[in-house]
Amino acid sequence: MIHTGERYINPLTDFGFKRIFGTPFNSDLLVSFLNAVLDGERVVEDVEYSNSEKFGSNEDARKAIFDVYCKTADGSRFIVEMQNVYQDFYKDRSIFYSTFPISEQAEKGDWNYELKDVYTIGILNFAFPESKKSGDNGIFREVKLMDINTKEVFYDKLTYIYVELANFHKDIDECKTLIDKWLFCLKNLQNLLERPTELQGRVFEKLFKTAEIAMFKPMELKAYEQSIHAYRDIKNGMDSARREGEAIGLEKGEAIGLEKGEAIGLEKGEFKANMKVARMMKAKGFDVSLISELTGLSEDQIAEL
Repeated sequence: MIHTGERYINPLTDFGFKRIFGTPFNSDLLVSFLNAVLDGERVVEDVEYSNSEKFGSNEDARKAIFDVYCKTADGSRFIVEMQNVYQDFYKDRSIFYSTFPISEQAEKGDWNYELKDVYTIGILNFAFPESKKSGDNGIFREVKLMDINTKEVFYDKLTYIYVELANFHKDIDECKTLIDKWLFCLKNLQNLLERPTELQGRVFEKLFKTAEIAMFKPMELKAYEQSIHAYRDIKNGMDSARREGEAIGLEKGEAIGLEKGEAIGLEKGEFKANMKVARMMKAKGFDVSLISELTGLSEDQIAEL
């Protein structure tokens, strides 16, 4: 059962994220968040939710399942994904996912290939390895196709925005902008007992009502409990991986250099932790696709456990 001290859901769980952002009833919450992330680059006024499950061009092609997929009135597409665990090919998956909203725009007959904007927004409960290595504590990465000679954007209709939530450490009294307030909620909502006075306005009032566990129906509560157990298994596994990785890294560091040793240790520790978490989730009857999404292991690897 959920700890009795928790009043609000954890937005970083699969259930929590989709409850807040993934339903037409809460489209105003998604619109507010998108505008906060875009920070004036463009203004989203309304969204239309689309089928979040996309299939390839034939039955053997790999499908994609988005957390949230929507369109704006002008035809622009937005993919919004929550990712708790770093995967070796996370960037590849992110690029692969963006091909679906591109290819679905193809029209039969005489078509001039004009495309609408496609945005992929990843909310990451981790920092990219290169961020850790360089000591970069930035929160946002915005990626577009660029001409490497002129250093100018070559194509501006394809945008990837990654929010490294692990690097966000502000207290509520330090949150002055809309995006800061949203990131504070994503990271801390489950630890709050009431809505802070700094989070005023219709959007945040609705957010807290949507997230209140006491308002859940029995089936919703059961679904959230399963989701929070999966999240805690992942978190405990990753915490264990970090401790084990640090120990292995220190040992390896004596022989091959501390920085390289730490990297090897963390990599080995995280893989071992992911395998352990996958076994626990599989034993508890979690869906294989969910285990794969949360641990970064392939479905084939999970089937062999």
